[in-house]
Amino acid sequence: MQTYVAFLRGINVGGKTMVSMKELAAICTCIGFEKVRTWLNSGNMIFRSPLTKAKLQIMLETELSKKTGKDIGIVVRSPGDLERVVNNNPFPDAVPSQVGVLLVTEPVAENVLAEFVIPGREKVVPGKREVYVHYPDGMGRSKLKWPLSLRGGTMRNINTLSKLAGLAAEG
Repeated sequence: MQTYVAFLRGINVGGKTMVSMKELAAICTCIGFEKVRTWLNSGNMIFRSPLTKAKLQIMLETELSKKTGKDIGIVVRSPGDLERVVNNNPFPDAVPSQVGVLLVTEPVAENVLAEFVIPGREKVVPGKREVYVHYPDGMGRSKLKWPLSLRGGTMRNINTLSKLAGLAAEG
């Protein structure tokens, strides 16, 4: 059994796709995940499973679609993956809540920076399967335009990822 963290994209934000964390945990338990825990109300879940990340992603997306009638994207990471993401933060001196990390399922293209439109003071640094963004004026004020190639990702700030890395490492 391996511990994983699943990040759901676009739920409980703006009231469009509401999924209770209790319902999410029940769905995951019913499909065989163990030690299921959710954290915050924004679609963060820690669990154990013998399946691969790819199989988990497909299984979760399928089950959530059946239960909610909506397509909800999922990104799955191991505790080691999250630790690497947090440790590779290229903005260690920035306010942690102003550093967002877009988690994606596929490797980030080497030329992805050329696809961004950055009209403000944001700084963007691509990683392996993530993109780091420092929002010095806050995420809510940003006019940053994301490339279409990254639309399937889901963002969390460094504080959230650090906390989840620690919780996942505990098992």
